[in-house]
Amino acid sequence: MKDIIGLTGKAPVMQIFFELIEKVAMADAPVVITGQRSTGKELVARAIHDLSPRRRGPFIKVNCAAFNENLLESGLFGHVKGAFTGANNPRIGHFEAAYGGTIFLDEIGDIPPATQIKLLRTLEENEIERVGAHHPIKIDVRIVSATHKNLEELIAHGRLREDLYFRINVFPITCPPLCDRTEDIPIIVQHLIQRNNLKTDKNITGATPEAIEKMTAYAWPGNVRELRNAIDYAFVLCSSTYIGIKHLPAAIGLNASNTSNNIIDKVNLGKRAELIRALRQTGGNRSEAARILGISRVTVWKQIKKFGINIPRELTV
Repeated sequence: MKDIIGLTGKAPVMQIFFELIEKVAMADAPVVITGQRSTGKELVARAIHDLSPRRRGPFIKVNCAAFNENLLESGLFGHVKGAFTGANNPRIGHFEAAYGGTIFLDEIGDIPPATQIKLLRTLEENEIERVGAHHPIKIDVRIVSATHKNLEELIAHGRLREDLYFRINVFPITCPPLCDRTEDIPIIVQHLIQRNNLKTDKNITGATPEAIEKMTAYAWPGNVRELRNAIDYAFVLCSSTYIGIKHLPAAIGLNASNTSNNIIDKVNLGKRAELIRALRQTGGNRSEAARILGISRVTVWKQIKKFGINIPRELTV
């Protein structure tokens, strides 16, 4: 089992994923981290920074979906006094604050079009202009972005500039969903139990084998956050040494066995769709598709066979 700064896993897909993170960290090109919600994209961004030559510099996180266009632009690039109503004092932006380090743009797919133009200029010229100013300021930062959205679809719908996409997407990384690494569920469960023991006055040792079996069989559409919520739920109900099936949320403890076939079907459909997207993105290159998905080339070959994917046909759709 291998750990990288907040990420834990022994599943083969995670071992490959960890190796990719280590390699990407040593470069200085922009990175886009994709994947479902709650798959650890921020942890990956932090790991890339902490393993990189920039680790002694600042790590600045910006949630691009949390601000309107004016506030986001001011936050990213800063502003001068009087630049707009309420700008009573000058302010440096996140790009200046991240000098020598890494800026993490979370939810990159939610950046407004006008701000996308300024961000593209920043990437091309390595300089910014504060809002209301007319002189450039040199910057020295690495940009790591993240999104749970399909960036190619955003481009197709005119919501993301294609030239910006190619500037930020030099190294694409896809976080594996929890359903692709079920071997890690017992490890994560034990970690969450230990964490909750420290937060409460309880001393729960672990989960019963039956409870672990139910949790391993569940699809976890909400990924690690849903698993964390399930353990929090169990801690409220459990007054014994071990978390049992009766302490788990009903969807996991009671219905997992009845719906397992449907869950497996949904998981497989999701995997098939992700693989097809990766193959289309790479023009059918299996090695590149494997890198994007964070899995081995052998796994890609097996999934193509398992899901009956006809590559030439899918590329012409």
